Formats: sequence, structure tokens, C-alpha cells
Amino acid sequence: MSQKKIIGRREIISILDLELFDLDAKVDTGADSNSLHCDDIFIDDEKFVHFTLLDEIHPAYHGKKMRMPLYKLKRVKSSNGIVQSRASIKVDILFFGKKYKTVVSLTNRSDMKYPMLIGRKFLSERFLVDVSQEYLTKTK
Repeated sequence: MSQKKIIGRREIISILDLELFDLDAKVDTGADSNSLHCDDIFIDDEKFVHFTLLDEIHPAYHGKKMRMPLYKLKRVKSSNGIVQSRASIKVDILFFGKKYKTVVSLTNRSDMKYPMLIGRKFLSERFLVDVSQEYLTKTK
């Protein structure tokens, strides 16, 4: 069995395909999947997802309009209990100095403090969460 890395309740993550670097992320073992804040989300007839990465509060956001292949459209129950249909994309991320391929659902998280949420599907078999710690990626 390989040793799992210990991470904190908040960490830094980069989404390479979206050119989003050093993004603050909340580690949420209660969430099933990853989610990312973006605006103007729509799916075209060719099954591509269009969205804007613009948020004045989060400095990593660069305002670019993005177009990515749709990975899946799925129903997700948000933290407030409302079920939404969300587009998801498959991206390369950089986390703790290692590159991973993962799925991220796109949603408007403007009312949330952290633009990225890391869910348990990504964490499983890789990481252990120490809730008394945060930003352990900065010390590595």
C-alpha cells in the first residue's frame, strides 16, 4: 500500500488546462466531486461547454472565455440541498507537485469563499485530510 499524503482543509491547486494557477481550494470530504466557480456556462450543439473565468474576489481568475469538451452532464445536490444539472469537464491539475487528470463540475460559486472545491472522489486512495491544518502545499 502506498503512503497517502496528508493535506489540510484548504489547499492551493492549479488547473493547467484552464491556465488557473495557485487557486485557493476548500477540501470537502462531504462533497462527492470537485467543483469550480465560473460564469456564463452553456453547452453548444457540438457538446462543448463554454464558460467565463472572471471573479474580482479571486485573483487567479483571468477573465478568459473558455471552451472545453463536455465530459458529462449530471445532477448534483448542492450544499443548500438544491439539485442542479451541471456540466463537467476533464482537466489536468497540479496538486502537491504532481499532475493528475480529474473531473470538475462547473457552477456559479460566487457566494462561496473559495472558487474551487475538492471532493472525495479525487481525494480517495490518495490523501488524508487533517482538518487542523491548512495550506500544506505551501510548505512542500
